[in-house]
Order: sequence, then C-alpha cells, then structure tokens
Amino acid sequence: MSDVLRNARRLVVKVGSSLVTNEGRGVDAEAIGNWCRQLAELAAQGREVVMVSSGAIVEGMKRLGWTTRPTELHELQAAAAVGQMGLAQMYESKLRERGIGSAQVLLTHADLADRERYLNARSTLLTLLALKVIPVINENDTVVNDEIKFGDNDTLGALVANLVDADVLVILTDQTGLYSADPRKDPQARFVHEARAGDPALEQMAGGAGSSLGRGGMITKVLAAKRAASSGASTVIAWGREPDVLLRLVDGAVIGTLLVASTPKLAARKQWMADHLQLRGAVVVDDGAVAKLRDEGKSLLPIGVVEVQGEFARGDVIAVRNAGGVEVARGLANYASSEARLIARRPSSQIAELLGYCNEPELIHRTNLVLP
Repeated sequence: MSDVLRNARRLVVKVGSSLVTNEGRGVDAEAIGNWCRQLAELAAQGREVVMVSSGAIVEGMKRLGWTTRPTELHELQAAAAVGQMGLAQMYESKLRERGIGSAQVLLTHADLADRERYLNARSTLLTLLALKVIPVINENDTVVNDEIKFGDNDTLGALVANLVDADVLVILTDQTGLYSADPRKDPQARFVHEARAGDPALEQMAGGAGSSLGRGGMITKVLAAKRAASSGASTVIAWGREPDVLLRLVDGAVIGTLLVASTPKLAARKQWMADHLQLRGAVVVDDGAVAKLRDEGKSLLPIGVVEVQGEFARGDVIAVRNAGGVEVARGLANYASSEARLIARRPSSQIAELLGYCNEPELIHRTNLVLP
C-alpha cells in the first residue's frame, strides 16, 4: 500500500453521505473541517486533490424541516437544491480557514458521457488544479435522479478519477474496508487488506450485482474501483472517521482496503485512446510540430497544421500525422473539423478573430495527447 499512496500526486477523495451528514443529522461541520484540514496539508505537500461529496439531500431535508425522506422525485430534487447551498458553504469556509481556495462543480453522469461536455469538464478541473484550487464536486441531483435512485456517488468518484487522470481514488465510508464475507454473519470472514481492482471475486465478496447493498453499499465501491482502474487509478476504501486517515495513507500507513490498478496510468490512457474510441478524422502537421510533440511534449497548436482530414466534433479522438501520412500522436480535439480548417496555419492569437470565440489556444492540449 505504501508506494501507491506515497507516490500519488493527484488524488480524488470521495466522502459518503452518512459521514458528511453525521448519520443523517445534517452537515457535520467538525468532520468536514477535519477533512479540509487534511486536504490543505496534502496541498502543502504539493499534491493535487479533488473532493467528491455526498450529503446534499439529507442536508436539504434538515433545512426544510423534513424528518422523513420524501419519495416524490421532485421533492428529492428540491431537497438536493437546498442542501447544496449548505454543503458548498461549509466546504468553502473550512478550506478558506486553511488558506485554500475552493470551487463548486456540479456534474451528472450525462456530462461525462457527452464528448464535448467531458472535454469541458476535464479542462475546467485541470485548470482549477493548476490554480491550486480544490474542486468540490457533487452530483447535480436537481436535474438527474442517478444518485437519488442508487444511493451513492461512488460511481461519480470513479468517473472523476478517470476524468482528471488521478493516481488514487480514496473512498471514505462508514465501513473499515472490504471483508471476504459479511462479518456479521460469518465468523470466518477475513479482512481484505489488498487485492487487484477488477478481480471478479471481489464482487462476490461485496454481495454480487444482485445484492440489496446491505453491507454499506460495498458492491458500488468495488465496482467504482474497477472503473477507476480503467484509467490506471488504484482505490482505497477506508473508514472516514479514522484519525488523520488521508495524511496517514499518503505516509504509507496500512488503512482500509487497497484495490490496485493493474495497468499503469499512462499505459491505461494510451489504451483508452487506442482501443475504445473510434478515430473520427486526422490532421496533418509540419515537421516543426512533429518535433514539438515528440521531443518536447508540447501541445499541438493550429499554426502547425497543414491539412484537416475527415469530419469530427470537439471532443472526438483524432489522429495526428506527419507529411508522409504516418501517425505520430492521437488526442482529443478542442475544435471541430470545420473550425480546424479555418484556424489551420494561423497563430493562436488569431483564433478569436477567425471564429468569433476561442475555446483554447491549442488544437489538442498535451494532457489530451498520447504518442504511440
């Protein structure tokens, strides 16, 4: 466990609603303050952190004076809207006390399924991290019912880990970790300290796909770890009230269950680019651009593009080819093919003049680019 966490530079921390709301009694200011203190210390160590927090509906119920959880979807969504105010306010004030800036980001699974919205969300989050701001992400329960229906944000935490190329996903929960069986029913149940993310046996241990999620929703956490591993992120499942849990984890302490990603992060991203997305088109670039990409790890600027091939939209994966037609890279396009044709061979300073707007100065940003 020690090396995976010690070497982690970018972490996604997901906190369950029972922890955030102190078992449903409303936002737990002390607990959030404690996690924010640890987040600030991680930032001081030079690490980048993204927070994914549950708890909006429960906090909204408290503010509205509701003692029982409503069943009507619109009432649940109204509670979420009210509760978001309390959550955002609490994280902002606790992080500000530590001299750390924060940003609220509301996402839905649909945002991450749509190519253009995926790219927009990724660009925004990476910009916030570069500005040393901690994004606090919540599911946008006001417009969707995914979390309301399934009960947790574990999947969202994994999708965010994929989105920002995190090294580690830390899921803080009211359980100490994963057991081989339900310890309340099986005295032979053993604690799983470490395993391979995606191992089918883990799903059986957690209750299987048909489980009623009676073990603290452990199946959703195991599946989240599998999803996070697809982009090379390992996952830790740990008790959220463990003293200094985040700081001790990155110091190498053995806490909770570590589910290790078997594919390294860069290899996973290359695999994703290579296998899982159909190439929509290509750009041919000059020798100077090839050298910048290959030898200096730079982004692809429009000025280096000599030809645009095929039709593609913003967020599509496209090939980058040299004058001889050999693929030298592939990546996510910041501009559609029609826009790329207008800005090819032009300096980035002219993009706004040519298009009437400027998404980004690069045609493909280096963080969205992989070399063969």
